[in-house]
Amino acid sequence: MIETSFTYFTLLSYTPADSMQTSSTSVPSRRRVRRRVIGLAILFLAAASFSFPGPLNWLARLSQDVIGIQLGNVEKPFVLGLDLQGGTRLEYEADVSKVSSVDRKEALVGVRDVIERRVNSLGVSEPLIKTIQAGDSWRVHLELAGIKDIREAIKLIGETPILEFKEEGNPTPPLTDAQRKQIETQNTDAKNRAHAILKEVQKPKADFGAIAQLRTETNTSTAGDLGFLKEQGAYNDLLTVAKTVSPGTIIPYVIQRSKTYAVAKVEEIKDQSNEVHVHHLLLGYKGAASASSDRSKEEARAKIAELRTKATPENFAELAGEHSEEPGAKETKGDLKWLAKGSTVEAFEKAAWELPIGAISGIVETEFGFHLIWKKEERVVHNPRVRAIEIKRLVAEDLVPSEDPWKSTKLTGRELSSARVDFDQQTGAIQVALQFNTEGAKLFQEITKRNIGKPVGIFLDGDLISSPQVSNEIIGGQAVITGNFGIEEAKILARRLQAGALPVPIKLIAQQTVGPTLGADSLQKSLSAGLIGFLLVGVYMLLLYRFPGFISILALVLYAAISAALFKLIPVTLTLSGIAGFILSIGIAVDANVLVFERLKEEWLEGKGFAQALEDAFRRAWPSIRDGHATVLISCAVLYWFSSSIIRGFALTLAIGTLISLFTAVVSCRTLLRFVVGTPITKFGWLFLKPKERVMSDK
Repeated sequence: MIETSFTYFTLLSYTPADSMQTSSTSVPSRRRVRRRVIGLAILFLAAASFSFPGPLNWLARLSQDVIGIQLGNVEKPFVLGLDLQGGTRLEYEADVSKVSSVDRKEALVGVRDVIERRVNSLGVSEPLIKTIQAGDSWRVHLELAGIKDIREAIKLIGETPILEFKEEGNPTPPLTDAQRKQIETQNTDAKNRAHAILKEVQKPKADFGAIAQLRTETNTSTAGDLGFLKEQGAYNDLLTVAKTVSPGTIIPYVIQRSKTYAVAKVEEIKDQSNEVHVHHLLLGYKGAASASSDRSKEEARAKIAELRTKATPENFAELAGEHSEEPGAKETKGDLKWLAKGSTVEAFEKAAWELPIGAISGIVETEFGFHLIWKKEERVVHNPRVRAIEIKRLVAEDLVPSEDPWKSTKLTGRELSSARVDFDQQTGAIQVALQFNTEGAKLFQEITKRNIGKPVGIFLDGDLISSPQVSNEIIGGQAVITGNFGIEEAKILARRLQAGALPVPIKLIAQQTVGPTLGADSLQKSLSAGLIGFLLVGVYMLLLYRFPGFISILALVLYAAISAALFKLIPVTLTLSGIAGFILSIGIAVDANVLVFERLKEEWLEGKGFAQALEDAFRRAWPSIRDGHATVLISCAVLYWFSSSIIRGFALTLAIGTLISLFTAVVSCRTLLRFVVGTPITKFGWLFLKPKERVMSDK
């Protein structure tokens, strides 16, 4: 009896001797296992406090208040899709009348790509943008989740510039005397009505919005709300005036616009972006873009290094005026005025933004040569939100048949590769340099070849911005937009063109708001489904695998916390399909444990002790676990790269869950089971799936 009891104990207890008798598997020391358990506990608390700030905010806030370490934005929300948090659906109709039937599908792909870049600037994750053919018309369908300012989104999409290159056409006939008198009479009446409205809105307690809803003759659906105005937009004239007054101010006079008289009010002003005011000193070398210098690159580097030792904030402007090779530098002294992000090349922009105010940079290399940059100041750009009551004016285009003096060519912004601010090497005049892709270069060559001695019109949003005369056939796809540009105007134009031009015009035809109530209901049902799935898997593991099953539940809790933390941190846009992927990954998370625990039963039957049976079970189950997870990840990769955004959400959450399950089901579960080796609980063999003792016959 004593011998039997002793044998029973050694089977359940881990000793080095036991390990050496059965396998050479290396087992970590007790101290290392204890450290790993503590590490897992810290990881769980950190992930849980970030994922579920409600019950665990105290931990994150304690670290901030006591030791000054911020664990992250504990109040950061999960990013939810349109079906969970609500948002807006927009429907645009594309005008493809000037595009051949063969090229229409390709043109719509370009529209979709440009809109997606614009929408991403609003912070919308995984916007759903697709093109649909409805009979002879083409539609662009957008789903924007969580957008708070719908007007700003619509305005941003609608402001995308349309760049066109046109040839000379037929001139518009002049107005008759009767037509001029008609315009004068009607516009006098329109202006008087606008002045009457101005007096009405200036009265005490007058509701500007309500009056705008009744009296404006444009923007009736938004009661004249134009949203936040931006530079070079459709309302640039109103923006110029609005910048001069404070929020809540009604402009005290009627503003004459191209087609309306406007009574305007500045509703509010918000900080839009930052700009930096810099001077720079440029030295070019042979081979650098737009450089006329014959010096070598090494000579240019040595020269600017010498100038850097002499440069101070006090003398920088003088040094730039004397040594900079930028056209016009003697007059400007290298002053680039205010720069916004996206208006210069990447290396220059990065250096300028990272500099402290008043500091001079080290040597900055770009394709133009070597620069020294002095950051003079930095400011926040303020954008006003304006509401306007507009009264229509009669203009010549309303009376005279539109005979466009310009006719379209096939060359548009669709073929534009890049746009940047440049300077004429002879005159120093500011210009915007354009580079076309291969197809655009071919079209541009054909246009210039047949228009030698004639002007080519460059139109942006239908407005003629430049009409340079063609002196010879241009090969290579390079062109410049010239005009009476200031540096600011040229930078804004280059930035807008670089952001992407629409291949074809689009018109908003439908707008639908998905309320948060429907999304909240879907979210609640999804969370309930996830919780029920989690509990059922936990009960199953507990009943079937006893104490190891309990350990797998702890690992599953850690898995859920880490997964949720990563969903916030990346962030992953959670949709109904994404949550379905996460729920499915719960089953995959315990699949590895099932393989290990079944293997553990087999190791028991071979007569091994608990410690060695545990190590061999994990070791021998690993190839199956690895291959099973690899096949799931391959499927996720295929779904992600070759499907729509809805399926991508499912694939992404499933892939993240699968990767995390490798850690929680193998590493954390193994560590926790190692931790109980040698403890009194291991005496209860039935808790650890140990089969009953078999009575062996001596025969």
